[in-house]
Amino acid sequence: MLGSRFEVMEFDASTRSAADAAAAIGCSVSQIAKSLVFRATTTDRPVLVITSGTNRASEAIIGTHLVEAVERANADFVRDRTGFAIGGVPPIGHSEPMFIVIDEDLRSFDEIWAAAGTPNAVFRLKFADLVQLTGGTVAKVAETDKK
Repeated sequence: MLGSRFEVMEFDASTRSAADAAAAIGCSVSQIAKSLVFRATTTDRPVLVITSGTNRASEAIIGTHLVEAVERANADFVRDRTGFAIGGVPPIGHSEPMFIVIDEDLRSFDEIWAAAGTPNAVFRLKFADLVQLTGGTVAKVAETDKK
């Protein structure tokens, strides 16, 4: 699906963090769509939160969308449930289906950038593409990072 509509760009420099990705691409950190994996504490199901690069995902806010508490997933959980290592988790193509929530703040950008499966690869897309590709729920999921 990605092949015909989206171009994966690979960089020599790391795109593992939102700041690294923005520097390599030449865009604002806010335009980076961070894929963060959480673990639902009762059901152990994976939850993918795609948030703007400058925002900090709130476990309390995410939990209200699930009606279940969540916690940050460890590296083994992320790899087991998505098939990707932290720093390269794309918004699609995971090992198993998961509940996906998309940060409404990403809506304000003409283009956004997401990880493409490795810590050095990204692809550009529009907010509407992200929603369509993932089937995610658009909602408030983050607190703006004040740093």
